[in-house]
Formats: sequence, structure tokens, C-alpha cells
Amino acid sequence: MADRGARALSLPEDRPAHPDPILALNRMGTFDWDLDTGLFHMDAQAHEVFDLLPEEYDGRPESLAVRVPPPEAARLDAVVARAIKDGSENYGAYFRIRRRDGSTRWTRTQGYIRRDATGRPRRVIGIVRDATDELADSGARSLRTAQDEALRQQAGIVQAVSAALAHARTVQDVIDVLKDTHGVRNLGAASLVMGLVETGRIRLVAEGPATASVPGTQITRIDEPYPMSEVVRTLQPRFIESPEEFAEGFPILWPHLTDLHITSAAYLPLIAQARPIGAMGLLYDDRSGFSAEERAVLVALGSSIAQSLQRAMLYEQEKDLAQGLQQAMLPRTIPSVRGADIAVRYRAATVGGTVGRDIGGDWYDLIPLPGGRVGAVIGDVQGHDTHAAAVMGQLRIVLRAYAAEGHTPATVMARASVFLYELDTDRFATCLYAEADLATGVVQAVRAGHIDPLVRDGDGGCRRIPVQGGLPLGLSAEFGRLEYPVTTLELDPGHTLLLCTDGLVERPGADLDDGMRGLARLVGEGPDDVRDLADRLIRLAEERGGDDDVALLLLRRRVPETPRAGGRLQQQVAPGDPEALAQARHMVRAAVRAWGAGDRADEIELAADELITNALLHTEGSAIVTLRALDGGDHRLRVEVEDSSSALPRRRDAGEDAVCGRGLLLVDRLADGWGVEARGGGKAVWCEFRMPSHT
Repeated sequence: MADRGARALSLPEDRPAHPDPILALNRMGTFDWDLDTGLFHMDAQAHEVFDLLPEEYDGRPESLAVRVPPPEAARLDAVVARAIKDGSENYGAYFRIRRRDGSTRWTRTQGYIRRDATGRPRRVIGIVRDATDELADSGARSLRTAQDEALRQQAGIVQAVSAALAHARTVQDVIDVLKDTHGVRNLGAASLVMGLVETGRIRLVAEGPATASVPGTQITRIDEPYPMSEVVRTLQPRFIESPEEFAEGFPILWPHLTDLHITSAAYLPLIAQARPIGAMGLLYDDRSGFSAEERAVLVALGSSIAQSLQRAMLYEQEKDLAQGLQQAMLPRTIPSVRGADIAVRYRAATVGGTVGRDIGGDWYDLIPLPGGRVGAVIGDVQGHDTHAAAVMGQLRIVLRAYAAEGHTPATVMARASVFLYELDTDRFATCLYAEADLATGVVQAVRAGHIDPLVRDGDGGCRRIPVQGGLPLGLSAEFGRLEYPVTTLELDPGHTLLLCTDGLVERPGADLDDGMRGLARLVGEGPDDVRDLADRLIRLAEERGGDDDVALLLLRRRVPETPRAGGRLQQQVAPGDPEALAQARHMVRAAVRAWGAGDRADEIELAADELITNALLHTEGSAIVTLRALDGGDHRLRVEVEDSSSALPRRRDAGEDAVCGRGLLLVDRLADGWGVEARGGGKAVWCEFRMPSHT
């Protein structure tokens, strides 16, 4: 049919429609609308139908707004959009235009949609004609039909606005819907004002256009003589049907509106749960009077807006409370750490406008520890609600306390799991705890069901660090599996440790490993400064959205520091655990290099190995290996191995027949000093080595 229409109009494919003398005789013009460029070409007769001079039109459809009132334009847009969407070949509609002298005239348009081989619409060609005589000849019934159609279209616009308001979450969302091209201005209003009731006053929250601003009306009292104040007091709408009525009823306000040429206005109370929460005014410049049907439509519009506003205000209140709780549970400040740059970020999840989902159980923490060490924590309590945030706050505090008491990373994690299990909650949590000595760069990490950390090199490369893991906190205590193996890694100067929650990498249906690789690529391509890098990552998370919150902690080691009194590394080694023994040896080796004792590396490693072996062979239970950097005038490295036995070791002479027991003799020969100290229910065997002085 479109092809038949095109042949009938004889329109070429590559240029606008040309006038036809026969069409002109019937007061009919043609148009050619290029959907790719947006240009809307009209012939001379079409200019006459719209009462436009050629120099008054620039070829853009929106420029016809000077003649087509907004309600009519919205109705036409809906007809064309529906025809294009459902695959129709043509459409037709009556609409009114406002002529140069201010009078209105009925017009008829028919369009033919031209599509390419793929079915995509490329052009619309058609006609416009004066329909005044046509409607007049059809009599009053036809006119009523046209008016009924206009009323139905107006009601349809109210329904469209109500549907759009259903998705508004905040007061600003409601305002944006009302100001949108499909909002209430399509009802024909030239200006919109809206205010909210606050402690006996009305605060203006929206007005437009900008030229409609009235001085002194941003905040008004409910008892003042303004139309919005009146409808709030009376809870009844006020329809003003002429300029004279406006001037007489509101003499203070009217002088400020004369430049807008207002002819009528509708002020509506916004009522929710039988109380006024605000008021809205629609001001018109092209109509006078309101029919009963139009008044009913506008009152329905006011009711829909009031309900949306109430939902938005409740949402914002609950969101403020939730965010306040979230902020109270997270650390107020992050301490500065000598030798490191730190950045932390948090992004709350936002899911479908559901109140309470803007808060979750993700958290971060940075814990200063004795000896220049620092503990970095990232965790995620199951759930997205205030209960998850409350559990998170308690868990963060106790984990911080356990770490500050000096427990090993594995013990910190195990005790936190027992604490969570004993809480009156069914929630579990994942967590990663990394204890870093910034003087040596040695990091000891334990993982409870959490995702692995990343390390970015100084040259921009970024890699995932596999950390041995245990069960999530709470579950490991429930199942009696409190073992958390320690993974030791080295953080060189200029390297950055990144800890994050899974909201930064996980997506429904996507593989976690792919997400981790993508994150590593983003981190490697990001800026060097940890604050800028954190901003970039959290910004990408916000742009991507998602139904999970995100916590992020970045720690960049700046420069190596000289050994300081109290500098300490610690590792627990259980009997029959070769992995833990290997980790302890790795810790010793890394510390020896970092503390500048490379010349005595073999001696220190051998002595430490002998002390560890003795403790595991001759005592019951685990051995705790501690390295300290001492600075008391001379620089020394101290190795301590603590066990739970009170029996003191003794050094045996080399001439004795026994094969065992020669370890202390070797330590005596290698170290610059050694000894034994009582430690409560056990003891600690130690040895010390002098190291080169640092300048």
C-alpha cells in the first residue's frame, strides 16, 4: 500500500516531495520526512495549511510547535510511533493548529511509511489539508467526536504520565517526569509550578519555564493569599477560567504573570492519606474554561502525582536512614600509614527502586598494628538490608580487636568465625585479611570464602594472587573447620595490593575468572595514584550498575623503610603441615632480603629452620615463628620460635652419640646470641643476628 501511495504521489526516492496543482486546488499540501536526517520538507501549499511563511520554517519537525499545540503534537507523535512500531504502511489523523491570528483550525494528515529491504523505516511521505469544511459539513456530531477524541488523548497522556511516575523513586524523579516532553505540558500548559508542604510553609520545588519565576514565592506560608496556599488550606482544586478571575482572586501574584499572557489556570492539591503534601499549578495561554470532563482528568492527574510524591518522599527518608546506618558501621576515617598510600571506596547497590536495597554488608577496614605493620580487611556479610549492615558492624569491630591484640592472621580469622557463629543470626560472611609489614614488603594473607586479591606491579602489570582459603566466617565454626592457611607474598616498592568484594567483578551468567581477568586489565590500565585508580574503578561500577554493593581497598607500598624497633612478622606452623612450614621458611627468606641481611641469609634461614624443627619434634602442638627487627644502637634480626611446652631445651656436645639434639649447637655457632624465655604455659627459643647498619 505504501508503494501504491508513493506511485500515486509520484515522489522520487532522493529528494523532497514537489507540489501538485491538483492538490493545491484542494487546499492540500505534501511533505517528505527523511527519518535518517530528521528533516521534514514541505511544499508551498503545506506552508499555507500551517499558516507559515517559507522563511519562518527551517525544515525541522519541532519548529512546527509554533503552530501545533503540545497536546496535538503529542497525539500525532503517538499515532506515527504506533504505525512505525507495528509495521503499518500508512496512518491518518485529525489535529488542530493555532493560526497566526490566534484562532484554531482542524487539519487532516495522511502519511505513507517507506521502508528499506530490512523493514527499517526510512521516509514518511504524505499530505496535509485543511479539514475545517469537512468537519463543519459533518455536523455537530462529528465535532463532538473530534472533541471526544481530544479528551481521550488527554486522558491517555494522564495515563502515560502515571505510568512514568510508577518508576520514579525520588522527588527529583517525579519532577523530571512532569517536565519531560511526555509530561503534563502535553496537556497544553504553558507553565508548571509545584510546591511541597514543610512545617506550615510551601517550598517551591519545580517551576518552568525559567521566565515564569516569581520573586518571593520560593517559600510561602499556607495562610498567604496565593493559589497553591488556598488549595492546600481547602483541600479543593481551584480552576481559574479567565485573566480577570486570576487578577481579582490573587492580586499579589497576578502582576508577575502578565508577561506570560496567562488565560486560565488549574491549581491542584496533592493529597496523600487524607493530608496535603503539596500543590501543583498548570497555567495556560491558549484556553479559557474547563469542562467537567477536563476537570476530572486533571484531578485524577493530581491524585497520581500525590501518590508518587509520597512514595518518593518515603523512599528518600528510608534511604537516608539506611545510608546513615551504613556510614556508621564503616570506619569514619582511614588512618595514614607511613610508607604506604591508601584508598578506600564503597558503592551501595540499587535494585529496582526497592527501599532497603541501598545498604548491604560489604565493608573495608585498615588496622594499624605494632612494629609498623598494618592489617587490611575486606569482607561481605550475606544479604542487602539493615540486618546485614548491623552484623557487618559487629564483625568489623571484633575482627579489628582480635588483630590489634596481636593474634596471627589465621587466629584472627578463626576467632571472628566463632564470634559470628555465636551471634543470633543466620548470616555468614566472606572475608580476606592481609597483614603487611611495610618495611619488608612481606604480606601474610588469609581468606575465608572471599575472592583473591590482586597485585599491580610498578610497570602497570596486574595479576591475581592465589590465596589458600577456608570456609566463610560463621560456616567454618558451624562445621568445626577453623583452619585458615596463611599465604605469604611480597609487595615490592611501587606495587599496589587491591582487595575488593565480588560486586566489582561478578555478573549474572558470567564466569568469575573472566571477571577477575577483566578487573586485572582495568587496574593495569588505570592511573598510578591509588585515589585516582579507586575513583575510576568505583565510577565504572556505578556506570555498570548491578544488584550488589562494592567495597574496595587499595594499598600501595611507597618506599622500603629501615628496620624499626618492634618490626615483626609471624607465622604459625602446625605439626604435620608441610605447607605451613614452607610458608614460614618463605617468610624468613623474604624478611632477610628486605631487612638487608642478605650476607647472612643462609645462616639465618638455617638457624630458624633448626628452631622450628626442634619445636615440632620435641613438643606437642603448633609452633609460632616470629621475626623481629631490633634497633637498639646496633641493628639486629631476632628469630623466636614459641611452643606450648615448659621443658627447656639443652645444647648437646658434638661428641655425644645421639643424632638428635644437635640443632642448638648449630644455632650457637651460627647466631650472635641465643636464649630461652618463659611464655606463660610455654616458652620461646630465640636467636639474634647482627645486620649491616642502614644510613
